Formats: sequence, structure tokens, C-alpha cells
Amino acid sequence: MKRGIILLNGEPYTEKIEDTDAFVVCCDGALRWAQGKVRIDKKTGDFDSLGYIPEGADVYPVEKNSTDGEIALELLLEKGCKQIDIYGGGGGREDHLFGNLQLLYAAHLRGAQACMHTRYTDISCGAGKIGWNGKKGKTLSLAPVGERAHIMESEGLKYPLRDLTLTAGSCRGISNVICSDRAQIFCDEGTLFIFEVREDAKW
Repeated sequence: MKRGIILLNGEPYTEKIEDTDAFVVCCDGALRWAQGKVRIDKKTGDFDSLGYIPEGADVYPVEKNSTDGEIALELLLEKGCKQIDIYGGGGGREDHLFGNLQLLYAAHLRGAQACMHTRYTDISCGAGKIGWNGKKGKTLSLAPVGERAHIMESEGLKYPLRDLTLTAGSCRGISNVICSDRAQIFCDEGTLFIFEVREDAKW
């Protein structure tokens, strides 16, 4: 499976980024935190955040109808990448975070699996049968993409989800816990945002 990586100009990702056999696209100001940390195959964006245009970069107008993240995602999808990891998508401006979440759904609609790794959480989109192995004790939150998503059944969760419709405007689905080495849900209608907490923040 072809794999791609997108580096964004949000909160710098401090953990190791595994770039083996992946095509890595660095967007604009992400170059500040990513250079020297991870191999970069393509630099792209309008570079309004970075303040200068790096050598060999693909440059786009500042005033455009796509974000730098969308441009990077399209590039990877055109290359046939089916697994895409996004780093640097959290922190900072919440409107950018919301936009970066849309990249996950955009990839899902095109038949690719994208996951955004923030400081605390791995976020993805999914539908149908979705499973977790070896993640006992991890916090799991689910939210609908759009107005609603229906979960027919679940297995291995602290709070069972059976014949449940998650709707926009409700927090139902937040802070469940994986309580088995093998857990799964079956989302038979709609699509879910899936938040897997790696490290608990203090609230």
C-alpha cells in the first residue's frame, strides 16, 4: 500500500515520525519544525507563514480556493497513496483544526485512510466495521461526520453502543474506553470521526 505523509503548520509534532516507504509533503511553515526531523520529499504551499520560499518548492498563490493541506492531500491521492498520516494539524487556530479534520473525510471519500496525529490524539474517519487491537485502557471518542451516524453494535467497549444514532449537537459518544484487547464497532449508516487518545491531557 502506498503511504503518504503531510506536515502542517500547526502545533509541532514532538514524537518520532516514521517516514520509511512514505512520500512526505511539507506545507509552508511546517518546515520550521519538520526540517531535520523527518525526510521531506516535496515542499508546497503559498509560504505566507514561512516568510520565504525555500529552494525547489512548489509555490501557490496566497489567495486561492484550497488550503495548503488540501493541495498536499490531492498530490498524495494523485500518487495513489491509500494510507496518509498528517502531523502538525492541531494547536493554534481552531478554524484551521476544523479545516484539517475535513482532510480526513476528504481522503475517506476518495477511498484512502487518513489519520491526523496531534499531541494527544490520533484522529481518523471510518464507516462499516472498525476495530482496535491491543489498545485496552485507551480512551475512544466518536462523533458523526455531518448530521448523524448510526452504530448498529459494538464489542469490547466500557459503554456498549447498540442501535445508537450519534447526532450533531450532542456529545454522546465522547470519552468511551476500550476495555478489551480486541474491540470493534459497526457503523452501518453515515461516517464517524474517531478520536483515539494516546495521552490524557489534564482538563
